Amino acid sequence: MWLETLEKKADYIKTQQITMKNKFLKLLALLLLSISVVSCGEFSKLLKGNDYDLKYTKGFEYYENKKYDKALQIFEQITTVYRGLEKGEKLMFYYSMCNYKVKDYYSAGYYFRKFASTYPHSEYNEEAMFMGAYCYYLDSPKSSLDQESTDLAIAEFELFISKYPNTSRKDTCNILLDELRRKLQDKSYDNAYLYYKLGYYRAANVSLKNSIKDFPDSPYKEEILYYSAKSMYLYADQSVAEKKLERFHEAQRDLNEYLKFYPNGKYHKDVNKMSESTIENIKTLPVIN
Repeated sequence: MWLETLEKKADYIKTQQITMKNKFLKLLALLLLSISVVSCGEFSKLLKGNDYDLKYTKGFEYYENKKYDKALQIFEQITTVYRGLEKGEKLMFYYSMCNYKVKDYYSAGYYFRKFASTYPHSEYNEEAMFMGAYCYYLDSPKSSLDQESTDLAIAEFELFISKYPNTSRKDTCNILLDELRRKLQDKSYDNAYLYYKLGYYRAANVSLKNSIKDFPDSPYKEEILYYSAKSMYLYADQSVAEKKLERFHEAQRDLNEYLKFYPNGKYHKDVNKMSESTIENIKTLPVIN
C-alpha cells in the first residue's frame, strides 16, 4: 500500500515538473517573440529613417553580430550617400562582404571587382581582388552549364596574381585555377564528343580539333585525337563518291596524328584498322576532277 502511495506521489511530482517546464517554455517563447517584434519594428523604423550616420553605425553592428541580411539592406541604402567620402571605402568593401556572407556570390564578385577598380590603393584592395575571384569561383557551375562565372574567375585570379605576385594566397589561387581550367576542358571535350555521339561527324572533327587547339594539355588528348580521326574516317566513308578521295586523305592525316602521339595507345588497334581501310580506299578510288 505504501509503495502504491509513493508511486502516486512520484507521478504527481513528475506531472508538476512537466507542467512547470511547459509553462517556462511558453513564457520563453513569448519573450523571444516580443523581442523579435520589437527588434523588427526598430529595424523597419531604421530603414525608413533618414539618419544616415545612425544607419552606418547600426549596419556595422548588424555585420559584427552576423546579421548579414540586415546589414546588407542598410548598406544597400547608404552606399551612394557615402560614395567619394572617407567612410564610403569601408562601406563598399563590407557591402561586398555582406553579399558574400548571404551567398549571393555573383553579386559579391561584381561588387568586389568594382571596389578594387574604385579604390586601387585601399588597404582592402588585395582582399577585395582575391574575394572577387573567389566569389566567381564559388558561383562557377558544373561543366555542362554556362561557364561565364568560370571565365570571370580565371581572369580575376590571373589579374590578382599579376598584381600581387608575392601574395601568401598564390598556391591557393593556382589550385583553384587548375580546377577552373579543368572544368573548361571538360566542357570543351563533352560538347565536341556530343557531335560524334549524334553522328555529326564533320562537326565533331572540327570541334575536337578546336578543343585540342584551345587546351593542348587537355587530359582528354588521346580521346580527342582518336575521336577526331574516327569522325573524319566515318565522314569520308559516308561521303558522296566525288568527295570520298579528298576526305579519306584528310582522315589518313588525322589517323597518323593519333599514331604519332600514341603508337601503342588504347585505341591503336582500331586506328590501325581504319588506317588500312583508308589506304585501300585511297588506292582504289578514282580521281574525280
